[in-house]
Amino acid sequence: MATRSEPGGAGGPESADGARAAGEPGPRRDTRGIVDAPELFARVRFRRREPAPPLRPYLEHYWLVDWDLPEPYVTHVVPHPSVNAVFQRYGEGEPWCEVAGIGLGLFTQKLHGRGRVCGVQFRPGGFRPFAPARPVSAWTGRRVPAADVFAAAVDAAAVVVPDGEDDRVAALDAFLLSLRPTADPQADHAMALVELVRTDRTIRRVAQLAAAEGVSPRTLQRLFAAYVGVGPKWVILRYRIHEALERAEADGPAADRAGRTAAPGAGSAGARPRDAEPDWAVLAAELGYSDQAHLVRDFTATVGVPPTAYAATRTPG
Repeated sequence: MATRSEPGGAGGPESADGARAAGEPGPRRDTRGIVDAPELFARVRFRRREPAPPLRPYLEHYWLVDWDLPEPYVTHVVPHPSVNAVFQRYGEGEPWCEVAGIGLGLFTQKLHGRGRVCGVQFRPGGFRPFAPARPVSAWTGRRVPAADVFAAAVDAAAVVVPDGEDDRVAALDAFLLSLRPTADPQADHAMALVELVRTDRTIRRVAQLAAAEGVSPRTLQRLFAAYVGVGPKWVILRYRIHEALERAEADGPAADRAGRTAAPGAGSAGARPRDAEPDWAVLAAELGYSDQAHLVRDFTATVGVPPTAYAATRTPG
């Protein structure tokens, strides 16, 4: 039986913090969250597409993946603080759709044979306008049939069956617009706060974020539970691990391979020596950790191996 596809977190690098540059059109193109991204991109066809203009305030992007593998391949993702709607088909099986709440641990996915996935990655804080009946924390750590979440009928075949990529994007637009998301100031506030955490390294503690907003940490906790799905501390830590993972990929032995097998639209991985590693103590300080040991602890708990061991195993293949 085919297994489920990973929520979208892949692309090509574009900026130091992975965020969309000011005024730049199109989806983000960073690789944050993908473990050994060059290897994944060598095996599947991955694209990101932008949704219709009315949907862009709420969505990061659509992510489209097709594969035809001669042998199984296992991929790993350190999830973003985002909800995904995942339309999928494996071989000649029936298309189906599920809502993937924020994954709290490392997501492991086995791909085999032929398959296609058309995913919707919502901005952190942007999902609730499409499913307002329950707080976003109700979906955290869960994968739920889309029909149990959305008010409108879900036609997965209309999304994944067409061969034309533009037709699939149009079907995603039509489905999401049929849900009639309405403006919600609380959702806007949550999205802005998470974006601040993602782009501002000086935000290292929940108390800092609360003080900057002039609210109590408890108020932030309630807002994040209702609209993001996880607490602000979790978001801060997750973005730190994403950056550490990206640095291990870019600066470690895999950098040479990354330059040869880059994501769509990616440039060179840089000119560091192939056997170079990040200075983990310096990186820990840059990310706001009190010492290297705390970074190692969080990285190991999330990825499954210490950062030095991870960087050492990202050898060219």
